[in-house]
Amino acid sequence: MSHNDLPLLLFGDQLGPHFRTGHEHRQVVLVESMAALRRKPYHRQKLHLVLSGLRHLAAELGDRAVVLTSGTYRQALRDLGRPVVVFEPSSHAAQALVDRMQAEGLVAEVLPSPAFALSRAEFARWARGRERFLMEDFYRDQRRRFDVLMDAGEPVGGRWNFDADNREAPPSGTTRLGMPEPWWPEEDAIDASVRRDLDAWSLPTVGRDGPRLFVITRQEAVQALRRFIDERLRSFGPYEDAVLARDWTMAHSLLSVPLNHGLLQPLEVVRAAEQAHRETGLPLAGVEGFVRQVLGWREYVWHLYWHYGPDYLEHNRFGASMPLPDWWMELRPGHIRAACLRTALEGVRERGWVHHIQRLMVLGNHALQRGYDPKALNDWFATAFVDGTPWVMPVNVIGMSQHADGGRIATKPYLSGGAYLNRMTDHCRGCWFNPKLRRGDRACPFTAGYWAWLDRHEQLVAGNHRMARAVQSLRRLDDIAAVAEQEAERDVF
Repeated sequence: MSHNDLPLLLFGDQLGPHFRTGHEHRQVVLVESMAALRRKPYHRQKLHLVLSGLRHLAAELGDRAVVLTSGTYRQALRDLGRPVVVFEPSSHAAQALVDRMQAEGLVAEVLPSPAFALSRAEFARWARGRERFLMEDFYRDQRRRFDVLMDAGEPVGGRWNFDADNREAPPSGTTRLGMPEPWWPEEDAIDASVRRDLDAWSLPTVGRDGPRLFVITRQEAVQALRRFIDERLRSFGPYEDAVLARDWTMAHSLLSVPLNHGLLQPLEVVRAAEQAHRETGLPLAGVEGFVRQVLGWREYVWHLYWHYGPDYLEHNRFGASMPLPDWWMELRPGHIRAACLRTALEGVRERGWVHHIQRLMVLGNHALQRGYDPKALNDWFATAFVDGTPWVMPVNVIGMSQHADGGRIATKPYLSGGAYLNRMTDHCRGCWFNPKLRRGDRACPFTAGYWAWLDRHEQLVAGNHRMARAVQSLRRLDDIAAVAEQEAERDVF
C-alpha cells in the first residue's frame, strides 16, 4: 500500500529541512501536546524553545502546515482523521508512543531518521561482534566513512586526536576571552505568543524566563553556525576546557540547541569547519576538537543510547542513593559558598545552559562526591538544560560523569579536587573556600570531598590502573578518618 499521499508528522526535534527533503508534496503535521509539556518540571526556557521552534516552522511552511494543540499526540492524530508518516523518534518513550500509534492505525510508516550522519542500521553493522565500544575507534571510523579531515586515507596533520593541545588554563589576569559575540537571535511576535501561553498555562517549570538566547529556526541556525566558524572557532580549541565566571560563552559554539532540534545536520556542521581549516588556515587542533565533539562524541552518545537500551539507567556501580537536594532541584544556589558550584547553578537557573566542563567537573563532580542518585541526576540534566534530551544524557551522566556503569564508557571516574578547578577556572581566587585545604571550616568541599569519596570506594577503584596513584596517595594520608567524618556531616558547600 502506498503512503505517498499521507501527511508527515514532525516532532519538535525534527525541524530542519533535511526532514522534509523528498517529502515536499506532503502536508506537515505539528503537535503541541499538553501532556508532553506537563510531563516533568522542565526549564522554562526549554519549553519556550520547543514551542517557538514548532511555531516558527509552522509560519515558514504556511498553508502546508497543520498545527494541532491537544492533550496528547494520540488525541491530536485521532482529531486529524488520517494516518501519518513519521521519522524514527529520539527517545525510548517516544518510540513506545509511536509503536502504540502504529498499532492503532494512527501511524502508517516509520522512516529512518536523517538527524545523524550514521544511521542506526549502519551502527548496528559496525557494532556487530564488538565487546567494547571505544569512542576513539568509533570516531576514527566516522572520519574514514565520511572523509572528514582526511588526506589520501590518513588523518590531516598525521594525528587523529589533538585533545592534548586543547587543555589550556584560562588566560591569567583576565575575566573574558575577548571573543566576538555569538550570533544572538532577536525575539519576535511568535516568541511573544509563546511567552503569553506559557504564562497562562502555569506549567511546572524550573529556572527563570528570559530573552531567548538560543537559535531555534533554520535561518538563525545557519547564521549562528557561520558566525562561529568565521569568528569564534579559531579560539575554541585551546580554551574549550577552561571556565571564566564572567564569560559564560567563552569560544563555544552554542549550537547544541539547533543540532538537538534537528535544525542543523551534523555533516554540514563538520564540513563547514573542515572547509574553514583548509581554506583559511584555522588551527587544526581546534577544528579537530570541534569535529570530534559533533561527528564523534555526539553520534557515539546517540547510538549507545539505543544500543544499551532503557535498562542502562539502572546502573549504579557505587550504590549512590542520596536524593538531589531541594536547592539543586529548584535552582536556588543563593546560599552556596563554593564559587564554582554557585556559578554553575546560577547559569542553569538563568539560561538552562553551562558548558561541558561545568557540567562534568563541577556539577557532575559534586554529585559523584556527594553520592547523588545517578538516575535522578540524569533526569535533572535532561529537564533543566535547554539542550538536554533523553538520548543525550545517559552516556554523559550515568557513564562518563558518574561512572555508574562501572567503566563501559570511561576508563576512570571523572573525579577531581580543588586543584583542578583552581587551575582550569578563575573561581577559586575569590572563593570563601581554600582549594588547598581538606580539613576545617574553609576546606574546599571538592578537595575534601575527593579524598572522602576515595576513602569510601577504595576497594571498588583499587584495581583501576588509572586510579592507582590516587589510591596510593590516599593510603599515605594520616587524617583521612577525620576528613571522611567531616564530609559525612558537611551541609555547607
